[in-house]
Amino acid sequence: MRPDTPAENVDHTAEAARLERTAGRYPEDAEALLLQAAAHLELADDRPAATALYDRLLSTPDTLENGPLVRALKASNLWEYDHEAEARAIIDGIRTTAPRDPAPWVIVAESLESHDELEAAHDTFTEAATLLLTDVTEPPYATHPLLFGRHRVRRMLGLPHDDWDARADTLHSSSVSLDELHDPKRVWSLGSDNPEELEAEISRLRAELGAYREALSRPFPVAVLHWPAGELAELLSAYPTLTTEYPSHPEHLSTIESSLRELSTSGTPNLGIVTGTVPSYEAFAASEGSSPSDTTLLPQYATTLAARGRAVVWPPQRTSDCWCGVEQTYAECHGSPSA
Repeated sequence: MRPDTPAENVDHTAEAARLERTAGRYPEDAEALLLQAAAHLELADDRPAATALYDRLLSTPDTLENGPLVRALKASNLWEYDHEAEARAIIDGIRTTAPRDPAPWVIVAESLESHDELEAAHDTFTEAATLLLTDVTEPPYATHPLLFGRHRVRRMLGLPHDDWDARADTLHSSSVSLDELHDPKRVWSLGSDNPEELEAEISRLRAELGAYREALSRPFPVAVLHWPAGELAELLSAYPTLTTEYPSHPEHLSTIESSLRELSTSGTPNLGIVTGTVPSYEAFAASEGSSPSDTTLLPQYATTLAARGRAVVWPPQRTSDCWCGVEQTYAECHGSPSA
């Protein structure tokens, strides 16, 4: 689908089929491609077919990169075509396993919210915020929907502001406050004859639309290329001239962290890390008609991986596994002050 194709002109069934074919050609990207295909099938109202794709992904748990996300999407989809009991069971399982990725939490909480399970939605948002944001000074962008969703549900429940709500207010950048956007007593245009109320509602709707557009238009991350130790050794063995770029693996890891910290300090948003493999890099070099020894290909390769959805957000949560692959948390490894 071309980026400029109007949504109403999209044949979602055909687009899903195209993405499935592409996944067959690029198995390393199959998870991301099949999730997109499932989304198109949901938009085509072919929810059983979307569930089949989620089940296809879940049938290979050893190669699945984000199992909780797939299960959350499956649960949300199931509930939309009257499979409530199965959806609830999956949601309970996700809450029990407590994933460190905010996306599954947001999906299941919003699913509960959309079916008027406000207390359960509030508890889910709160569990996620407590797990992922306790003692976090600056919540990562990916966690913002947790705080905004929790704020919205608490307003609908008539609960008073607490510290998490204050944090959400601070993160919200629109000219219209969260309290106003999430006011359950908002006067909608179809229910009012007062021009001032109509104008106020139009302003609120514009603010909401602007926030959605900002979220959808965020570019793929400014990504730094990471080579695991084994891959780097293989790369340097095959292309020794790259030693000037990568003197040693520890120095490579240190450079990644320091470069990202410098970018963050300079105000560069949406940072990430992509992990390379030698076969993938060689295939990329061949597609560019160049040699893998060409150092100018490395940033291009990183950008291509990021554009294909291979980037992970930096910095990770301090209690999450470090991006470098060691069995330590980020706080204990590259996220420590001495790193």
